[in-house]
Amino acid sequence: MTGAKRPKLELLEPSALERIVDEAMDILKEVGVFVENQEALQLLGDAGAKADPAQNRVHIPSDLVDRCLQTAPAHIQVYGRNGELTLDLRDDNIHFDPGSVALRIFDPQQGQPRDAVTADLVNLARLVEELPHFRAQSTALLSADVPQEMADRYRLYIALAHCTKPVITGTFAKEGFGVMLEMLAVVRGGEEHLRDKPLAIFDCCPSPPLKWSDLTCQSLIDCARSGIPAELVSMPLTGATSPVTLAGAVVQHTAENLSGIVIHQLARSGAPIIYGGSPSCFDMRKGTSPMGAVETMMIDMAYSQVGKHLNLPTHAYMALSDAKSLDAQAGLETGMGAILAALAGINMVSGPGMLDFESCQSLEKLVMDNEICGMAYRLVDGIALREEPLALNILKKVGQVDHFLTDPHTLQWFRKEACFPGPTIDRGTLGEWQESGRLTAAQRAHQQVEKILAKSEPKPLPEDVVRELERILLADGKKFGLEELPGRE
Repeated sequence: MTGAKRPKLELLEPSALERIVDEAMDILKEVGVFVENQEALQLLGDAGAKADPAQNRVHIPSDLVDRCLQTAPAHIQVYGRNGELTLDLRDDNIHFDPGSVALRIFDPQQGQPRDAVTADLVNLARLVEELPHFRAQSTALLSADVPQEMADRYRLYIALAHCTKPVITGTFAKEGFGVMLEMLAVVRGGEEHLRDKPLAIFDCCPSPPLKWSDLTCQSLIDCARSGIPAELVSMPLTGATSPVTLAGAVVQHTAENLSGIVIHQLARSGAPIIYGGSPSCFDMRKGTSPMGAVETMMIDMAYSQVGKHLNLPTHAYMALSDAKSLDAQAGLETGMGAILAALAGINMVSGPGMLDFESCQSLEKLVMDNEICGMAYRLVDGIALREEPLALNILKKVGQVDHFLTDPHTLQWFRKEACFPGPTIDRGTLGEWQESGRLTAAQRAHQQVEKILAKSEPKPLPEDVVRELERILLADGKKFGLEELPGRE
C-alpha cells in the first residue's frame, strides 16, 4: 500500500512569511508593547528590553525575540486524566475541542439561549467524553449558580470530575491559577507528575492592540514555571483594534504573539507554548466580530502558517458559527471552518458547539459538529493507494457479477475508505425520513444528546481525589460566600 498524500492549503508564500515576521519584529522594537505586570517588566528589563516606566511600554529587540524562539519547543504532548497520550501537537496533526467560555447554553425546549447551571456543565463534560472526534474537552461554559469570582476554578472542577480528556481552560483572576494548579496536581498525583504529563492547556490572551494586562502576563509566567502549556490567544479585529487589511492584522497578531513568547520563555526557558488566536474580520455594518466570516478564517490560516514557519505548535478558534440556533448558517460556517482548519494543519482547533460570536454553547451542535470533525479527519487522511494494481483485478470480474457488494475486496476495505457518521446525519431515503417523523438535523441531534447522556457510564474520579478537589474548591469558595457546592447529580 502506498501512503496517502495529505491535502494541504497555504495562503502565504515563503517570502510573505518572512516579510510578516520581520515587520512584527520592527513593531516590537520601534512601537513596543504595553505591559502592565511588574514581574514581566522586570524579566524584560533584565533581558535587555528597553522599558518606558512612565507608560509601561517595552521595546523588545529582535535578538531577544530570536533567543526566545530558539528555546520554545516545537512539539507539545498533553495527556488525558488516566495518563494516556491524547494530544500530540506537532507538524500538521489536528485535534478538535469544544469552544470555551460561553456565557450561555442554547436550550432546545425554549428555542433560545439561557444562563448555564451546574447540571449543564456536567452534561457537556459527559457528552464530550462520548464524542470520539473531540480529542480534548474545554471549560466551555460558565455556571450561574456559583459566585462569579470563582467561576474559572469551578468549571475546571466539573470538567475534571466528569470527563477523562485533557482540558483547554484559563483563569479569570491572578489568584485563580494557584487553585487550578492545585486541583490539576491532585488529579495527576502531584506537581512533578503534572509537569511530566500535562493535563491542561491554559489560554493567555493579549489585548489588542499590543497590550498585555497584569492578569495575562501573570498567566504566562505561572504556566511557564509550572510546566503547563500556555496557548496564546491574540484577538485583532480588522479596522477596529488592528489594521483593516488582513495582512496588517496578521502582522499585529504576530507581534502580539512574539511578545508573549518572550515573556513566557524569560519566565522559564523551554516551557511549552502554543501559537494561537481568536481574531476576527470586524463587520463594519453591524459592529460585530464574526467568527464564521471567510476573512476571519483566512486570518486564522495565515497566522497558523506563520506559527509553523516559526516552528511552533498552532491553535485557532474555528469550526464555530455566529448563527443563533442550529440552522443552515451554523452548518455552513462550522463545516467550512473545520475543513479549512484541517487543510491548514492547525494543531488545536477550538470552536465546536459554539454559536453567537463565541457567547453560546449548544449540546446539540456539539453532536453535529462531532460528525463534521470526523469528516475533516477523513479528508486529511487523503486517498490511499491500497493495492497493486489499484482496480484492474477487481474489474476483471465484470461480466461475472452485477455488483461488488459482497466481494471480499469490498468487505476488506469499505470501513477504511469511508467515514460513516452517526444518525444525526441523514443518509436515508425520502421514505425513511418521512417514516421517522420528518426530523430536522437539530431534532435528530437533540435525540442523540438525550440518548448519549442516558446510556453513558459516568467516569468518576477516585473518591479520595473527589473529596480533595471539593476541599480545595470550598476553601476558595468561602471567600466569596459559598458554603456548599451545588449538587453534581
